[in-house]
Amino acid sequence: MVVDANTFDPSTEDAFASNGDGTLTVVHEDAPDRFRVTETVTTMPGARTMALDPRSHRLYLVGARFGPTPTESTAANPRRRPPLVPGSFTLLVLER
Repeated sequence: MVVDANTFDPSTEDAFASNGDGTLTVVHEDAPDRFRVTETVTTMPGARTMALDPRSHRLYLVGARFGPTPTESTAANPRRRPPLVPGSFTLLVLER
Protein backbone atom coordinates (compact mmCIF):
# COMPACT_ATOMS: atom_id res chain seq x y z
CA MET A 1 0.00 0.00 0.00
CA VAL A 2 1.34 3.41 -0.95
CA VAL A 3 0.25 6.29 1.30
CA ASP A 4 0.27 9.65 -0.45
CA ALA A 5 -1.41 11.93 2.07
CA ASN A 6 -2.47 11.88 5.67
CA THR A 7 -4.27 14.30 7.93
CA PHE A 8 -5.66 14.50 11.44
CA ASP A 9 -8.98 15.98 12.57
CA PRO A 10 -8.39 17.09 16.17
CA SER A 11 -12.08 17.60 16.95
CA THR A 12 -13.01 14.00 16.05
CA GLU A 13 -9.59 12.55 16.93
CA ASP A 14 -9.55 10.69 13.61
CA ALA A 15 -6.53 10.34 11.37
CA PHE A 16 -6.89 9.62 7.66
CA ALA A 17 -4.45 8.07 5.17
CA SER A 18 -5.25 8.06 1.47
CA ASN A 19 -3.73 5.07 -0.31
CA GLY A 20 -2.84 4.58 -3.95
CA ASP A 21 -4.67 1.24 -4.01
CA GLY A 22 -8.03 3.03 -3.86
CA THR A 23 -8.67 2.99 -0.13
CA LEU A 24 -8.78 5.48 2.72
CA THR A 25 -7.71 4.24 6.15
CA VAL A 26 -9.43 5.85 9.14
CA VAL A 27 -7.66 5.58 12.50
CA HIS A 28 -9.11 6.84 15.77
CA GLU A 29 -6.93 8.13 18.60
CA ASP A 30 -8.30 6.43 21.73
CA ALA A 31 -5.51 7.87 23.91
CA PRO A 32 -2.26 9.75 23.22
CA ASP A 33 -0.47 6.41 22.82
CA ARG A 34 -3.31 4.17 21.61
CA PHE A 35 -4.81 4.11 18.10
CA ARG A 36 -7.14 1.73 16.27
CA VAL A 37 -8.24 1.38 12.67
CA THR A 38 -11.97 2.07 12.61
CA GLU A 39 -12.64 1.92 8.91
CA THR A 40 -11.20 1.25 5.49
CA VAL A 41 -13.19 3.13 2.86
CA THR A 42 -13.07 2.30 -0.85
CA THR A 43 -12.27 5.40 -2.92
CA MET A 44 -10.74 4.92 -6.37
CA PRO A 45 -7.33 3.66 -7.52
CA GLY A 46 -4.88 6.54 -7.64
CA ALA A 47 -6.99 8.90 -5.50
CA ARG A 48 -4.24 9.81 -3.09
CA THR A 49 -4.10 13.60 -2.90
CA MET A 50 -6.31 14.66 0.00
CA ALA A 51 -7.47 17.69 1.98
CA LEU A 52 -9.62 18.04 5.12
CA ASP A 53 -12.10 20.84 5.81
CA PRO A 54 -11.85 21.12 9.62
CA ARG A 55 -15.19 22.92 9.92
CA SER A 56 -17.37 20.46 8.00
CA HIS A 57 -15.06 17.44 8.61
CA ARG A 58 -15.33 16.60 4.89
CA LEU A 59 -12.43 14.95 3.13
CA TYR A 60 -11.63 15.78 -0.48
CA LEU A 61 -9.66 13.42 -2.69
CA VAL A 62 -8.84 13.78 -6.37
CA GLY A 63 -8.14 11.10 -8.91
CA ALA A 64 -8.49 10.05 -12.51
CA ARG A 65 -8.65 6.86 -14.52
CA PHE A 66 -5.50 5.56 -16.16
CA GLY A 67 -4.91 3.82 -19.46
CA PRO A 68 -2.69 0.77 -19.94
CA THR A 69 0.92 0.94 -18.80
CA PRO A 70 3.31 1.25 -21.76
CA THR A 71 5.42 -1.84 -22.41
CA GLU A 72 8.54 0.18 -23.24
CA SER A 73 10.20 3.29 -21.84
CA THR A 74 10.50 6.39 -24.00
CA ALA A 75 12.32 9.68 -23.58
CA ALA A 76 8.97 11.32 -22.77
CA ASN A 77 7.94 8.53 -20.36
CA PRO A 78 11.11 6.86 -19.02
CA ARG A 79 9.37 5.35 -15.98
CA ARG A 80 6.52 3.80 -18.05
CA ARG A 81 3.69 5.50 -16.20
CA PRO A 82 0.20 4.80 -17.50
CA PRO A 83 -1.43 7.77 -19.25
CA LEU A 84 -4.40 9.59 -17.73
CA VAL A 85 -7.71 9.04 -19.51
CA PRO A 86 -8.83 12.46 -20.81
CA GLY A 87 -11.93 13.80 -19.08
CA SER A 88 -11.71 11.34 -16.18
CA PHE A 89 -10.67 13.80 -13.44
CA THR A 90 -12.76 13.08 -10.35
CA LEU A 91 -13.29 14.97 -7.10
CA LEU A 92 -14.41 12.69 -4.27
CA VAL A 93 -16.12 14.26 -1.27
CA LEU A 94 -16.34 12.03 1.80
CA GLU A 95 -18.35 12.82 4.88
CA ARG A 96 -20.05 10.93 7.67
